[in-house]
Amino acid sequence: MADALFVVLRKVALSLGEGVLERIGREVAEVAPILTDFEHSMKQIEGELSILKAFIDQVSIHKDGDKAFDAWLDQVRDVAHEVEDIIDEYAYLTAQDPDTSSFFKRKFHQIKNIAAWQKFPNQISQVESRIQRLTEMRNRYGISVGELDKGNKFQQHNQFSMSDFAYLTDNSEIVGNVDEITRLTQWLLEEKQDRTLIAIFGMGGLGKTTITSSVYKNKKIRRTFDCQAWVTLSQTYQAEELLREIINQLIDQRSSMASGLMTMNHMKLLEVIQSYLRDKKYIIVLDDVWDKDAWLFLNYAFVRNNCGSRVLITTRQKDVCSLAADSYVIELKTLNYAESWELFCKKAFRASKDNKCPENLISWANKIVTKCQGLLLAIVTIGSILSYRQLEEQVWKFFYNQLSWHIENNPELNWISSVLNLSLNNLPSYLRSCFLYCSLYPEDYKIKRKLISKLWIAEGLVEERGDGITMEEVAECYLMELTQRSLLQVTERNACGRARTFVMHDLVREVTLIIAKREKFGISYGSDGTSTTQVAHEARRLSIQRCAESLNSLASSRLRSFILFDTKIPSSWIYDISSSFRLLRILCLRFASIEQVPCMVAELYNLRYLDFSHTKVKKIPASFSKLVNLQVLDLRFSYVEELPLEISMLTNLRHLHVFVVHDVQQRSLNCFGSTKFLGNICHLKNLQALYTVSANKYLVSQLGNLTLMRGLGIMKVQQSYIDELWNSLTNMPNLSRLLLFASDMDEILNLKMLRPLPNLKLLWLSGKLDGGVIPSLFSKFAKLTQLKMDWSGLKEDPISSLSHMLSLVNLCLTGAYDREQLTFCAGWFPKLRSLQLVDMEHLNLIKIEDGTLMSLHTLELTGLTNLKAVPEGIKYIRTLDQMVLTDMSNEFIERLLGSDHHIVQHIPDIRNFGSSDSQEANNFISLEYLASKYGTGAKYSPAE
Repeated sequence: MADALFVVLRKVALSLGEGVLERIGREVAEVAPILTDFEHSMKQIEGELSILKAFIDQVSIHKDGDKAFDAWLDQVRDVAHEVEDIIDEYAYLTAQDPDTSSFFKRKFHQIKNIAAWQKFPNQISQVESRIQRLTEMRNRYGISVGELDKGNKFQQHNQFSMSDFAYLTDNSEIVGNVDEITRLTQWLLEEKQDRTLIAIFGMGGLGKTTITSSVYKNKKIRRTFDCQAWVTLSQTYQAEELLREIINQLIDQRSSMASGLMTMNHMKLLEVIQSYLRDKKYIIVLDDVWDKDAWLFLNYAFVRNNCGSRVLITTRQKDVCSLAADSYVIELKTLNYAESWELFCKKAFRASKDNKCPENLISWANKIVTKCQGLLLAIVTIGSILSYRQLEEQVWKFFYNQLSWHIENNPELNWISSVLNLSLNNLPSYLRSCFLYCSLYPEDYKIKRKLISKLWIAEGLVEERGDGITMEEVAECYLMELTQRSLLQVTERNACGRARTFVMHDLVREVTLIIAKREKFGISYGSDGTSTTQVAHEARRLSIQRCAESLNSLASSRLRSFILFDTKIPSSWIYDISSSFRLLRILCLRFASIEQVPCMVAELYNLRYLDFSHTKVKKIPASFSKLVNLQVLDLRFSYVEELPLEISMLTNLRHLHVFVVHDVQQRSLNCFGSTKFLGNICHLKNLQALYTVSANKYLVSQLGNLTLMRGLGIMKVQQSYIDELWNSLTNMPNLSRLLLFASDMDEILNLKMLRPLPNLKLLWLSGKLDGGVIPSLFSKFAKLTQLKMDWSGLKEDPISSLSHMLSLVNLCLTGAYDREQLTFCAGWFPKLRSLQLVDMEHLNLIKIEDGTLMSLHTLELTGLTNLKAVPEGIKYIRTLDQMVLTDMSNEFIERLLGSDHHIVQHIPDIRNFGSSDSQEANNFISLEYLASKYGTGAKYSPAE
């Protein structure tokens, strides 16, 4: 191959002169064999990386407490990172080749860059040597990989000790959960004769064992049952040992039934339990159950004898709760602040009169209690430690500021990390990395479902599961599993009931960050005093939350994710630091104070995710064509109004979001800017979401090639485009979100003869409709949950035409109706939660019958200047939580506060913004609406 390469290069060089020929000849003789052999080595080292990753995933969670093993495994991780760096660097340099389809052209280009390529053989050799040394080191120090007994014994010892502690807690020390204890007591004492399985569910450390034991030890309850047993299941329980423990507690050791237990197998032990319980009313507690398999065999042991027996299960796993009978499930929540404060004071100031906090410590005690976020275990443990510390402000201040260090290093706080680590160590490898990634977000941050899914996919953490399911859907399955394991809590749901945002408990995050940092997975800079040195040498992923300017440089080439949360830093710092991003996969500069794309970005061949949303970036350079691996380009709320031709070369794009916001209240037809797409959009066949582009005849005809599309926003639509556009839309079988804006206020859209889009869930239609009536195809939108219609020019009451939409959750009509009266009849819109009526200048009467809008929570009336009286029927809507009024007439507001106040007195939150309060109204919308839609920190910043 080297000889053939030389012949071709000689012909090329003849035209350049003999000097060039002589130089190329020397380089080929030296380099060609190296380059050819190197490609073979790359295939081998890629296989080595897959085995290294699988090995780390398999063993890293099983050897907790073995310091020699941890140190050795840390070296293995380093080698895995080095191998990954070599592979990514190889991909980076290969991407610089002008024509990778031609072997000879590729080799010629490689020879031109021989300095960069020559380092690879040496690097591969060093890696192979390190792997060999690690094998020798493992044998030299007797490091066990196959045997997992050391770590598990340590783990089990701690687990049982913590369960014992919770079991022995005195009832006088229990604070909160009164309703839960009452309900559990009632279930145990009720006269139901069937054997009843009861589940107590919640994250680790909430007090499941404590609450269950307080009821279990109640003398009245114990007298109610003939026999009882309490057993704790470890993650690695042995069936025979578990059954023997149950028998030992149930049966008198002097009984003949109890003899010979040690020699019985599990089937014989089951028969012993069955025989003993056959005619008895029993109560059995299975504490800390991790999976449903444990119940599959215990179910046979605990006979259904119609004696009123009860089995209680405590668990962190939501799927285990499905074992419980009917609705016999108690989901524990964190303590509220008052309960947390009471419990903390009981523990921290138990030596003082009335357990009262000294005045000089109140501020620091408040901070510590707030940090615990109602987690009972943390409150009890930290309070107990502080009970024998000096009652001096400086001592408590120092403890609080070092809390993260204490959780990691203080043996007295091991219980907190041990309990929380049990959940983390029980995760399969595909979930573990995803969960570690969540810890990179700031404290109390609302993690967006769609955003974290895209980041996981870009990082390569989400597996492909074949045709019929997207990686985004797989990522959503991951999120649901993390919530079912009580590691993430759902904080907000969308109109369809799907989880929209999640939050991680502060202390869970602290423990997870410790692991992420120790395993060199990632570092959250500015959240725990991380030093510059650690970031430079250890970070694989880096999120910067504050104090960014103290980070002067990033010497590490290992960085793969860079997420910026510190929005106060100058643009010059960002431009300087970006030079370190050579092999980056994720670059998130949301809210950064930049006006231009950093020059280095176009060179980031490995980039999968790029976020310039909420910045002042105005232009995307043509050099973006190099980012051939890019999956997500987010330019929302930026100033970009045109995408270059070269964007169509990014064939791996899955999500493209780009629009300028002109009107945050969305009361005008041109509330969003229309982005010009200059390239051939049909090349972007992997695109699933596109918001928003300006329509033209060529573009609407090409959209039909994007068959994977699920969300589309298209502006400046003319009637002449409609047929072609709709044909394209019907080629998108999974399209669920559509934003369609007419070109101007005079453009009339005729949708009467069009086919329905059966899977549409969100429709925003802006522009005049032909004939002033709602098209008949609306009757086929059976799955629609969100509908917004703007400036439709409707002549008939649209409410009756839309009343068949039984799934509708959000309805907004902006300038859509030109007549005087709207009527909501009984039975209509049973699921509607939000109703917005905006800028209908002729509207003077809204009739609301009793029995309509039975689920409504938010009502917004904006710019209805002819509406003088508060709609009488609002008094029937008892579910209303919030009423927002903007630019309403003075007479309406006077009646609201006076003669009509009785109509709205049941609504807890009523807000009024006058015509002079437009900025305040914008702030209100941007803080609540935009934050929920686009993430924490979203703010209104109109394009200049």
